[in-house]
Amino acid sequence: MATPPDGVFVPVPTFFKTAPDAGQLQPAVDVATQAAHSVHLAKSGITGLVLLGSTGEAVHMSGEERKSLISGVRRGLDDAGFPDYPIMAGVLVNSVDETLEWLHQSKDAGAQWGLVLAPGYFGAAASQDNLVEWFTLVADKSPLPILIYNYPGVTNNLVVSIKTYETLAAHPNIVGCKMSHGNVSHHVQVSLHPKIDHTKFRVYSGFGQQLGPIVLFNAGGVIDGLAAIFPKTISRLFSLASKRPVDESTLEEVRRLQWKVSACEEYIVSNGILGIREGIYKVLGFGHLEGGRLPLKGKMAAGVYEQWSDIFGQMTEEEKKL
Repeated sequence: MATPPDGVFVPVPTFFKTAPDAGQLQPAVDVATQAAHSVHLAKSGITGLVLLGSTGEAVHMSGEERKSLISGVRRGLDDAGFPDYPIMAGVLVNSVDETLEWLHQSKDAGAQWGLVLAPGYFGAAASQDNLVEWFTLVADKSPLPILIYNYPGVTNNLVVSIKTYETLAAHPNIVGCKMSHGNVSHHVQVSLHPKIDHTKFRVYSGFGQQLGPIVLFNAGGVIDGLAAIFPKTISRLFSLASKRPVDESTLEEVRRLQWKVSACEEYIVSNGILGIREGIYKVLGFGHLEGGRLPLKGKMAAGVYEQWSDIFGQMTEEEKKL
């Protein structure tokens, strides 16, 4: 099975319309805006997309809506001249059967990989041995190659161990992982582990703050929300950090850009999905600041975005140069 390319993937938020249609409880998915933003990212150097991950609010959507969104984005990319553009689809449920149902839907809609959240409803009560068995069962039956998605913040602090990664990396249908936590040692250990075939199993961080450090030590890249707002800058940082051999002038530019990216990532940490949506709207003009789906409906409090005007201004100038 194909391994995802190294680079910068964007976990895009899902765009919803401003208000529900007649007879509906929640605003419909805005597939046209979703596709337009996705094409902008592709044109700006982004390697690929993660649709319907945590940032994409997949848990707030029906199966038909998820399938429609993926297929709509795929059509939009194809029409814009980006056939076979990389798309990972988030899978955020705990049941093996339902996980496989999401994976089949995602494949039918045009995704090439499934990003499968570790089943953490019961937190650490899910033993590492049972995690290995759960992911093995899913991978054995999945129609798509899968990546292990470890996000302790939404799985009751469940952390996938290094040994578990080592074991699962040997499965032919498990091709990588996304670590959405701050343990850089785990990123580096898995990226360099001598018993893992790193041509077939790639490590991605969920945090752009870690891009430079982990890519210098063989990680595949990042799946980063800030890149939804500033795609050219994050892509440039990855390109420099992955350059080999590494010369001092390149490292100096990596340091300069990493500082700006890390400073700006604090906005994402502080404001989450609402902050990403507002940043996309104010910087790129996609979407709106009204509506959305409960419980993440609406926008940030007045003045919050403006608190980041200095570093956002610097990032905008970086984008214009690239």
